[in-house]
Amino acid sequence: MLVIGIAGTELADHERDWLRHPAVAGVILFTRNFSSREQIAALTARIRAEAAHPLLVCVDQEGGPVQRFRDGFFALPPLARLGERYRADPVAALVLAERHAWLMASEMQAVGIDLSFAPVVDLARGNRAIGERAFDADPVIVAALTQAYLRGMRAAGMAATLKHFPGHGSVLEDTHFDVAVDPRDLDTLRREDMLPFAEGIARGAEAVMMAHVVYPAIAPEPAGYSPRWIGEILRGEMGFRGVVFSDDIGMAAAFSAGGIARRIDAHLDAGCDAVLVCSPDLVEESLTAVAARPGSNALPLTGLIGRGGTAFDTLLAGESYRSAASALATITTGGHSNGQ
Repeated sequence: MLVIGIAGTELADHERDWLRHPAVAGVILFTRNFSSREQIAALTARIRAEAAHPLLVCVDQEGGPVQRFRDGFFALPPLARLGERYRADPVAALVLAERHAWLMASEMQAVGIDLSFAPVVDLARGNRAIGERAFDADPVIVAALTQAYLRGMRAAGMAATLKHFPGHGSVLEDTHFDVAVDPRDLDTLRREDMLPFAEGIARGAEAVMMAHVVYPAIAPEPAGYSPRWIGEILRGEMGFRGVVFSDDIGMAAAFSAGGIARRIDAHLDAGCDAVLVCSPDLVEESLTAVAARPGSNALPLTGLIGRGGTAFDTLLAGESYRSAASALATITTGGHSNGQ
């Protein structure tokens, strides 16, 4: 039920103990965990070897400002470049979106990563945290590119995670640091921000990550721990049957639920299958908190574990990789993020 962060490029002894805890369903990696392609492949292999049960190994390898692994990997353009291309040439943009997704997922699987939390399907409407991570401001364009991106990830054998439900792009605040409130009503959200999610779910997206945004016209709490958003709307009205991830409970916008135990309980009780605990400093307290809960169940996440990737050198030598890289090189790359 927890997806946890670790501190460095190798496992510490206490982190090995964490991996054997029955409530730990996965590990999320960041720039702080990366030094080279060879090192990250060795780390993912060690995580699996130390775990007492199958674990999901995750990362945010979106491209542009959020690309945790850079040296030795293709410099993925931000999704905004695909939206710009769509406005000039929709057919070409859809092909590029598939190639972006396939190349990203293939590289990640080649170093032992099961899941990149992608694609971002928020609208590009000025949010400080989203920016060029989003395809476009137009929900119809975002929906079309989302479908293409899912095809590319599926071709590589990786599950897709739509984020951040029901839409983080239309508020200004960055929920890493601030509370975000979106005052719009549900009908407006359905027509706009939720449209790409609906299309992605209809095309079989395997996972959804929730937003730490409050939509007071719909529910009083942030969507990430809202039974109305998760149980009634996402699962009930929209028919989503996949895995629901929280966003990181260390973010400022999650503090409204209370301390660590209250945050975890709130998200799981609302219907999240897995809670992200990205800071290693919060893991011990989180494990203590879940010990009080009845029965840890990591089973829903096992279906997201990858089938294993092609060896990296073999991947690089393949015509599919060379063709995708050549096509993507025609669109400008974006900036860098701190990446934790």
